[in-house]
Amino acid sequence: MTRLRLATVNVNGIRAAFRKGMGDWLADRDVDVLALQEVRASTEDLTGLLGDEWDVVHDPASAKGRAGVAIASRHRAQLHRVELGAEDFDSAGRWIEADYEIGGRTVTVVSTYVHSGEVDTPKQDEKWKFLDAMTKRLPALREHNPLAVVVGDLNVGHDQRDIKNWKGNVKRAGFLPRERAYFSRFFGADGEPVEGADGSTGPGLGWVDVGRAQAGDVDGPYTWWSWRGQAFDNDSGWRIDYQVATPELAATVTSYTVDRAAAYDQRWSDHAPVVVDYEL
Repeated sequence: MTRLRLATVNVNGIRAAFRKGMGDWLADRDVDVLALQEVRASTEDLTGLLGDEWDVVHDPASAKGRAGVAIASRHRAQLHRVELGAEDFDSAGRWIEADYEIGGRTVTVVSTYVHSGEVDTPKQDEKWKFLDAMTKRLPALREHNPLAVVVGDLNVGHDQRDIKNWKGNVKRAGFLPRERAYFSRFFGADGEPVEGADGSTGPGLGWVDVGRAQAGDVDGPYTWWSWRGQAFDNDSGWRIDYQVATPELAATVTSYTVDRAAAYDQRWSDHAPVVVDYEL
């Protein structure tokens, strides 16, 4: 058996994250594959910060200084892709896939950064388009490789356990019933009808929310806290960073951890890394 330790984190700008201590976390964590979101830097910046021991694939945002997703690995990527949806759909530095050979098996890793959205604005329209594209891509991804995992900042809390103050957010982007319905279908039994929080019904796609499967029926564990106020100290957070695996890969999970900083002033991002061990 070969352990794959996969970590995902929205770094909120990797240069700033390294200035604040991300490098120390990474040096101590023994990560095999590292998925990043909101890189906000050039490929040269990224490889310079991580070092030569990492193989890096990177899709920078179309708009400089925004978004950007990457996957860094101790294993060289066999193939990587950035296409998502129709040819005229620009994922804008928000979706990157890579195949890795680990322990004699091929694992497909996707790093994604879903739009945050804003109700009744073009930003929310872009989020709907992206979630639609994900809905189409997930079955094809599983067909491509039964050992696949989509990780990243998905910017939606699936249910009430995923947001501390859920009652105050039911009309805000990130916890809209229509958004949550997508996730119910992502995680629903494969091919079975699934009713969403908005009353819509659609077929389940059969993927596994590793965090919820491992944590069970508890609040959180949260992965994002606002910089403002006492959100971090009060653990008033959102669980919006996910590892979403095929059932075949989810069955190999041996450990799930949210690396929450010990104190507010030790944070190097407003997100905490989500670290999962798979035994292949």
